[in-house]
Amino acid sequence: MRKYIFLVTLLFSTLIFAQNETAVKVGAEMTDSYFPLLKGKRVAVMTNQTGMAGDEHLVDLLKRNRFNIVGIFSPEHGFRGTADAGEHVASSVDEKTGIPIWSLYGSGSGKPSATRMKAFDVLLFDLQDVGLRFYTYYASMSRLMDACAEHGKQMIILDRPNPNGMYVDGPILDMKHKSGVGWLPIPVVHGMTLGELALMINGEKWLPQGRVCDITVIPCENYTHQTRYELPISPSPNLPNIHAIYLYPSTCLFEGTVVSLGRGTPYPFEVYGHPAFKGSDFSFTPRSVPGAKNPPLLNKKCYGVDLRNLSNEHIWENGFDLTYIIDAYKNLGMGNQFFTSFFEKLVGVDYIRQDIIAGKTAGEIEERWFCDVVKFKQQRRPYLLYEE
Repeated sequence: MRKYIFLVTLLFSTLIFAQNETAVKVGAEMTDSYFPLLKGKRVAVMTNQTGMAGDEHLVDLLKRNRFNIVGIFSPEHGFRGTADAGEHVASSVDEKTGIPIWSLYGSGSGKPSATRMKAFDVLLFDLQDVGLRFYTYYASMSRLMDACAEHGKQMIILDRPNPNGMYVDGPILDMKHKSGVGWLPIPVVHGMTLGELALMINGEKWLPQGRVCDITVIPCENYTHQTRYELPISPSPNLPNIHAIYLYPSTCLFEGTVVSLGRGTPYPFEVYGHPAFKGSDFSFTPRSVPGAKNPPLLNKKCYGVDLRNLSNEHIWENGFDLTYIIDAYKNLGMGNQFFTSFFEKLVGVDYIRQDIIAGKTAGEIEERWFCDVVKFKQQRRPYLLYEE
């Protein structure tokens, strides 16, 4: 029943806010709010290909306005957003501006060195997130907040809409499973923007030793959590469209199994399959492609399920949906061999694997995290910047 109520609310809200979608202004466009904070400062920028202010990249905008940009931090997938998931990204120099690029991904703690921290006065953070606990950009933000707190640096967060910001779903991370794909005690789908999440990190004292970062959030304009916001630029190589982004909370779980979710095809996160999948005429073969150089089941013909025709409304209604995983688990008949050790890092709790093996339905398992969702919605309320 709660999902039907949720869907009706979503559809109603979609109609109300559809006309305003194009009017959303991201934090990077609110230059009157943050340009004064950068004057006379040595500025470091954390951004990637999504850091656009209208038709101009944030770094180019800052250079054109003669701010002193001393370095660019880059997250997973690199400054230009072309690297594979989890791939080591080397530091380099931006060819267009000559500004040093300091990679934070794939090298140790993901926190800048003391030398790097001494090189700037203020850190400007601008990344397009997709609102999932296992999407790594918020973890990069958290580590940078900690570094700024340690070194007494100010951090300015240019906020952007969350395309999955219309709902909260999934279990809260059991911190014994903390990893690069599960950094904070939040649900799989947290429904917050990075600006809101930064405020929550400070307010809940989630940084090590209770440190608090000096942050200023520049909010979006004309955005609510029910606004349907289609990303103008792909946030990472394997999330090429909004349909994949909506499916991502559920189909990403295949990363913790023997099943392919379509990396190495034109439709990652919109399909799933395996060479031994039974009873399907649909097939795909993962290939080595930019952004997925060595995908699971490389060059093996996989049979499975094509989700590309699912409506967005169906995906919203079902939220964090275990039916795809359960379907593949039953089809392959491999028992516990279906899962890898990475599965718990993604789902964040022990009981989901156990319940799937025990034969429980998706609905029965979802009831176990209902209280997590209620608890988290209450916990996050003081930090929300936008109407729910």
